[in-house]
Amino acid sequence: MHEAPNSLSDYRKQIDSALQDDFLRRTLDTFAVAYRANRETIFKEVDERALINQIAESRDKACQRMEELFIQFREKAEKLGVKVHRAATADEANEIIARIARENNVKRVVKSKSMTAEETQLNERLLKDNLIVDETDLGEWIIQLRHEGPSHMVMPAIHLSRYQVADDFTKVTGTKQDTDIQKLVKVARVQLRRKFIAGDMGVSGCNFAIAESGTCTIVTNEGNARMVTTLPRVHVVIAGLDKLTPTLEEALTALLVLPRNATGQRLTTYVSFIHGAGECQASPNGKKTLHIVFVDNGRTEIARDPLFSQVFRCVRCGACANVCPVFRLVGGHKMGYIYIGAIGLILTYFFHGKDIAKVLCQNCVGCEACKNVCAGGIDLPRLIREIRSRLNDELGNDTQAALLGSVMKSRKLFHSLLKFAKYAQKPFTGGTQFQRHLPAIFLGKHGFKALPAIASESFRDRWESIKPIVPNPTQTVAIFSGCAQDFVYPEELEACVKVLGANNVAVEFPFDQTCCGLPLEMMGQRKTSQDVAEQNVRAFAAGKYDAIITLCASCASHLKHNYPNLLEGRPQVLAAAKAFAEKVTDFSSYVHDVLKLGPDNFRNSGEKVTYHASCHLCRGLGVKEAPRALIASAATYVPCEEEEVCCGFGGTYSAKFPEISAQLLEKKLLNVSATGASRLVVDCPGCVMQLKGGVEKQKLGVKVTHISELLAENLKR
Repeated sequence: MHEAPNSLSDYRKQIDSALQDDFLRRTLDTFAVAYRANRETIFKEVDERALINQIAESRDKACQRMEELFIQFREKAEKLGVKVHRAATADEANEIIARIARENNVKRVVKSKSMTAEETQLNERLLKDNLIVDETDLGEWIIQLRHEGPSHMVMPAIHLSRYQVADDFTKVTGTKQDTDIQKLVKVARVQLRRKFIAGDMGVSGCNFAIAESGTCTIVTNEGNARMVTTLPRVHVVIAGLDKLTPTLEEALTALLVLPRNATGQRLTTYVSFIHGAGECQASPNGKKTLHIVFVDNGRTEIARDPLFSQVFRCVRCGACANVCPVFRLVGGHKMGYIYIGAIGLILTYFFHGKDIAKVLCQNCVGCEACKNVCAGGIDLPRLIREIRSRLNDELGNDTQAALLGSVMKSRKLFHSLLKFAKYAQKPFTGGTQFQRHLPAIFLGKHGFKALPAIASESFRDRWESIKPIVPNPTQTVAIFSGCAQDFVYPEELEACVKVLGANNVAVEFPFDQTCCGLPLEMMGQRKTSQDVAEQNVRAFAAGKYDAIITLCASCASHLKHNYPNLLEGRPQVLAAAKAFAEKVTDFSSYVHDVLKLGPDNFRNSGEKVTYHASCHLCRGLGVKEAPRALIASAATYVPCEEEEVCCGFGGTYSAKFPEISAQLLEKKLLNVSATGASRLVVDCPGCVMQLKGGVEKQKLGVKVTHISELLAENLKR
């Protein structure tokens, strides 16, 4: 039922299959657009950031008190006639529940949706005892009929059409079913009602286990969970230890975010509080037999991990999948194992093992959309990178990644190879900015865009001739070039220098700088990533700069947020790393917020210009207004649909998963073309590479430039 790819090539075949599913693509595409709009609207009623911070603080404290809360919950619940169990492993949890079924002469089990039961694969264990096990959540029942796992933590059957469901219902009822959704729901209602009545034991999940009262809380949009928890004479709750919550108030706070984040609802339809064993006429003593099974399965180990303990902030809302551009294309069966989305890539490693996680964890483009909406403020992209690093240590390095790491560790070797490539490419470029004549055998799945050429002269080689002379500067800044702009798009940096110099800013360029190291971090090459970070910090340490300007959003986010974390274990350079990070500023923010440049400083060309918001700028750095205001100062700004959705580059991701990168690019270019703009402006050279390559390949006739070039062209003299 649950399958994980054994190799990257196997995974690519699965991805190709998903990409050919037109219904899946349309459904997830429609949902993604509607979800973002609904979520934005519903969160306007509350202070989103304050609530998320409150949940994060509450869950972090609960994580550190896990043992204490378990003891408190058990004492309270047992006074109410509840039998509380604790299972060290998934198998032990299953055995406890199987034993409860035997001791109570259970023949039929009805289940309410539970991700923890999916985690332990409870159904398979109960079936071994010849029990009849029926899922009763509508989506879960549908996928049970199909022998599939859920494709989403909240909407498990989102990947299916009504025609597929009608066929499945036809098989189970023996009667041809109509494809009308309301009629299908009525069929399900009739079928499930029989199961509720016949059930001997109900098994449910638990959203919050409130320690102060021994109460279990279940949140659903269907009434089926209440049928499962009330009708059968035996009820078993299965919950991870991470569901322990100190107080009712903290649970209610989380409920302000959970439905908003999961489905864009203000409130969920049903919130059930189970406080002790209720009455049940089917039981000999008139009381229901109630068991609560808490599952560890590595949770206490995770709680002790200072970095990964934050995963227990997760409220299982599924929002990280809802906004994921990869999930939007391939669905949950290819974007997880049992747990889906970004959180699923992490939990798979801990709950189901490194062998299952090793391929899946690579399928993250690093766009940070998940982190931006997480109800608990979990730094999901960082944790995924950490998983990759650990897997490299535990299972060995990927040969290509290790080779690239050894090259990038030496700045001189890395730059020498780039300069060599400048000459080696000449037969393929025809003197253009693209590899026009590269044999198709070298392109493979990368033929969806024109590949860039190395510039004839790097920025560092141009520096002495373009360095501005500023006699009495108001500020002195240093340029962090990044490898793409230094060696592929030096004109972008040259435009930046022109804008800064014209506004009385002295500019320096430390020559010992190298690649920011983000590609290494994305590939799990942690040691080399740290070495490169240290090299860059030392390269800038001697200068007295008011700011360190970079025109690459990915570089800026990495330098500013990741360098202090990466170098935490190197005290000899940590203080310098923190000082370095504090000075890092993206180009648009510096020009707009520090220099205060606006309409008075630029000639408005009237050119129709649209914009793509680079992921690490709009989310990683939270910069939204500055680039749009600057574009409007120098041209006619034309907004684009889904401006802040990933273009599919993702650095090394585009190289590893070109089939997904191509689809993300296609969607982006369709939206760009719909604006009627003659120019597309971005704030990151990686995005320029992706979008410019796509425009060139499709001959769209749209000029793609960095925002620095637009501003430099329209500076008032």
